[in-house]
Amino acid sequence: MAARIIFHLDMNSFYASVEQAHNPSLKGKPIAVAGNVKERRGIIVTSSYEARAKGIYTTMNVGEAKRKCPELLLLPPDFPKYRAASAAIFSILRSYTDLVEPVSIDEGYLDVTERSKSQHPLQLAEEIQERILHELDLPCSIGIAPNKFLAKTASNMKKPLGITILRIRELPELLWPQEVVTMHGVGEKTAKKLNGLQIFTIGDLAQADERLLIRNLGKNGARLIKRANGIDSRPVDPNAIFDTKSVGNSTTLPRDETEYYILKETFEKLSRSVAERLKVKYLAGTTVTIQIRNFDWQNASRSKTLRNAVSQADEIFEIAWKLFTENWDETPVRLIGITVSNVVDQSELTQQLSLFNFEQHIKDEPILELVDNIEKKFGKGAIKRGVRVKSRSYASKTSFSKDFLEDHTN
Repeated sequence: MAARIIFHLDMNSFYASVEQAHNPSLKGKPIAVAGNVKERRGIIVTSSYEARAKGIYTTMNVGEAKRKCPELLLLPPDFPKYRAASAAIFSILRSYTDLVEPVSIDEGYLDVTERSKSQHPLQLAEEIQERILHELDLPCSIGIAPNKFLAKTASNMKKPLGITILRIRELPELLWPQEVVTMHGVGEKTAKKLNGLQIFTIGDLAQADERLLIRNLGKNGARLIKRANGIDSRPVDPNAIFDTKSVGNSTTLPRDETEYYILKETFEKLSRSVAERLKVKYLAGTTVTIQIRNFDWQNASRSKTLRNAVSQADEIFEIAWKLFTENWDETPVRLIGITVSNVVDQSELTQQLSLFNFEQHIKDEPILELVDNIEKKFGKGAIKRGVRVKSRSYASKTSFSKDFLEDHTN
């Protein structure tokens, strides 16, 4: 593959920075964007660098944050404001290249290989960074590398307002000495598995036996070895953002909960929320997964894969609630999440007949017979199934889903 020049742009403390840009009196002060500050469910979504210097971090409980930093200014999330800022950022990026791949509301990749033929990559990165800061009053960091993995790694090396170039030949010195858990794409669970295989650093991973990792981690093992060696052939794909693989929602309960009816109501509410998001995207999925976090922050998940895809709230609830009741040992629950995965466009669905659903298909027979008669009289294709247009929705009030990506469809 010919040499590429890839940028990874990551906005610095995005939500807090947007708030400071809209209200300059907040600049230089410890601020945090959080949920409901009156209840325990209020957690820090993001905080300014002034707050981070005082020990505030994302996911910290609001009460704990206020005890640690009494002068901390708490602001409620304003997602329409953040989405508008995100759209403005990506508009600037697309003025340099069409090869822009949004990854989340505040980060994305650019393939500037062609542009770099007429402008040095470092100069280009400085120009982009300066434009976003000058036009939007928002700071960002940019990683420059020959592929997406290294560009993402590089953008994390210097914050805020950093620009870092990472070359493959620099990996033994800059990357390999670090603990394997710090590598992008390696979570805590995977890191524990790797540690159990005597792989503690990224360098250990780079030189690991591929067969050993495939045996223990599957295909992901081979992929991780390639990443540790700086190998990543993934293209910057502007359309990748529309490849939704799952739709879900979760909520932190106001208190450690054991009340049956409250837990059931929460499952019903989450099922409706997930169904709404599926409806907006015109999707359905064959796997329903629940996530439970208990009072001691221990996580557990259970899933069920179905013969036919589901998208309705009552269907999702029935499966999710059954998974919960069959596995819950009455330990107090702190967080509940429901996800529908293996999703497909509803227009592509085919349903497998069974003893339990054949009756509804029989009901459709008169309609199918009518269509057949019309086509015999007026020709094949004279009547067609209507096409549903995916609608724009702000049903999701957080950026943890990919609802913001609707802003990139125009």
